[in-house]
Amino acid sequence: MIDSLADTVVLAVGGPRDEGLRGVAAVAARASYALMCLTICWGVLTKTGWARRFGERKTLRSGHMVLATLTITFGIVHAMGFLFLAEGAFTFAQISVPFGDGVFFRYAIAIVGLELMLAIAFTAGLYRWTSYRRWQWVHRMAYAAFGLLVVHSILAAAANGHLSVLWLAGLTLLIPAVTLSILRFIPTRMLVQIGLVEEQV
Repeated sequence: MIDSLADTVVLAVGGPRDEGLRGVAAVAARASYALMCLTICWGVLTKTGWARRFGERKTLRSGHMVLATLTITFGIVHAMGFLFLAEGAFTFAQISVPFGDGVFFRYAIAIVGLELMLAIAFTAGLYRWTSYRRWQWVHRMAYAAFGLLVVHSILAAAANGHLSVLWLAGLTLLIPAVTLSILRFIPTRMLVQIGLVEEQV
């Protein structure tokens, strides 16, 4: 009786059975991954003007910012979830300092990626008070953050034994984002030559 009461109290404060909290962290990670891929796609479509038929540029930029904000929010929820585990809990330093003690490589690249995204979000608010080239250089770091977080997602899914379940959904979201990112940096003249873009007359 006393043991079962003690188990109930332990469970009420988190206890050794952290499946629920880990489940929330996993769902937040998957949502962040999906939204990150959509953010990259929408950003490229907005910047190149390929999405102008869907609305005005200001509206498209707002949509990109909403997707980016949701990506970062779910990423933070995912990271913060590990602070509250009863067993194997992380310290705040372990989820915020990339190359500290006890931080595996797959966690370090996730921390760097998330902090890059936070820096990009912060500088987006300073757009009016800085030069366009400087802002654009910082903003393009999103591609580096994207790559780091994709690698983290693959390594984490493999470490947790979920890669065989999630690889198809992950690739489905990843391929359009990578394709559009590559097309973003190909000169327009080359895109016209291969027939992906119509020449403006």
